[in-house]
Amino acid sequence: MTDRIAAVAARLPQVEQRTEESLKNHTSFRIGGNAELMLFPKSEMELAAAIAAAREENVPFRILGGGTNVLAPDEDLRGVVICLKDCLCGLRLLDETRIEAYAGETMARLAVFARNRGLAGLEFAHGIPGTVGGGIFMNAGAYGGELCQVAETVTVLDQNGAICTVPCNGHTFGYRTSIFQNGEIIVRAVFRLQKGDPAAIRAKMEELMQKRKASQPLELPSAGSAFKRPQNGYAAAMIDEAGLKGFRIGGAAVSEKHAGFIVNLGGATAKDVKAVLGHVSDAVLARTGIRLEPEVRIWEA
Repeated sequence: MTDRIAAVAARLPQVEQRTEESLKNHTSFRIGGNAELMLFPKSEMELAAAIAAAREENVPFRILGGGTNVLAPDEDLRGVVICLKDCLCGLRLLDETRIEAYAGETMARLAVFARNRGLAGLEFAHGIPGTVGGGIFMNAGAYGGELCQVAETVTVLDQNGAICTVPCNGHTFGYRTSIFQNGEIIVRAVFRLQKGDPAAIRAKMEELMQKRKASQPLELPSAGSAFKRPQNGYAAAMIDEAGLKGFRIGGAAVSEKHAGFIVNLGGATAKDVKAVLGHVSDAVLARTGIRLEPEVRIWEA
């Protein structure tokens, strides 16, 4: 551990911390080296203190939610990783139709919380892996639903360390993007839903989950959709039409079940995954003239 990392750790005795923590245990790809220092803040105050300590000690830091859209490097990662999943948690019914959810809550728990209170609008989110914070960060969506449709406000820790609440509008979100990708740290969000029948909500969730199980390689480690949807068409269809299902480099391969997924068949490295991403993107470009862009966020050491 470097002196600067040790200084960060020493300033945060109240925050759970682990040194040389394997990123394989915190990413859905099950790939990655060790994080030099991983912090697990359980409150807004602990999160703010962790970020302030890293900034003041001039130590690079990254925010990690569920790790379901992250490709971690094979090499050890220097600096600090601040993990929010199962740490910065809390779900609260604000009134008849609004729920407040902290960034470390999973999308599944949020959707079930809403269902149990007869609130509709988050059925699509039930099967999306990852956390509320990560979902807001990238405007997660599936089966025609996106978080931008139900997010009312987002509370962030800004680059000056201040907590502020941002109202959501047409400029807040885009396709798999949001205005919160410029250094703000998502702390919590409020979702406005509609009253509904819990049985009907449950049935819709089960219907969508069966669709996922039938079409997606949920039995293998992956980071979900590997590529963003291009303007003209669908990435999975383009990859399939290029004959790339099953294409493999090392332990990483294009899923035989769903061409939009790159899966870890066992022992895959980040290098393997990046090589498959690159080959697929090049092959589709040569065939269609369209360059597919990765949806998975690639961390470099």
